[in-house]
Amino acid sequence: MLATDSFRPDQWHDFFVLVGGAAAALTGLVFVALSLNLAVVMSDSTHRYRSIGTLTNFAGIFVVSGLAVMGGQNHVAIGIEWLLVACGAGVVYVNGYLQARTGGGSQRTMSLVRTASGTALYAAQVVGSVVFAFGSIAGLYMAAVAMVVLAAYSVSGAWLLLVGVHQAQPPRS
Repeated sequence: MLATDSFRPDQWHDFFVLVGGAAAALTGLVFVALSLNLAVVMSDSTHRYRSIGTLTNFAGIFVVSGLAVMGGQNHVAIGIEWLLVACGAGVVYVNGYLQARTGGGSQRTMSLVRTASGTALYAAQVVGSVVFAFGSIAGLYMAAVAMVVLAAYSVSGAWLLLVGVHQAQPPRS
């Protein structure tokens, strides 16, 4: 089915408001948690780059959602915006893993499987946004599902980050 025939922005408004609002709130919570543990986060490249990746994941979701609810856009505009944000955020996310790997960070908390999974979710958003921009509503569903799964994935990543930071702190006397 072509997006020009079936894309109804009003039917997607609540989805983007919900997902974007949740991403904004989670970005703030992660930021506060990281700022309370800033010395430990900054002392380990794995924690530092996982922090950047987690914040970028949530911020990217917020930006896509914010752009999608702007009025007067068609499927082409939303698809291109989503493509650009997903590519940019995906590059930051993958670069973080590469930097942590070469920066001598904590190997115990670094995971190639998690990085590959997150990268696959970004790839699904990229493919979905392109398919949507070219006129198929299926692309919107693909990108939207990948974005929601990335949000849940990022919550677990934030938790793993905070556990890793806690384990790296010196014992209190």
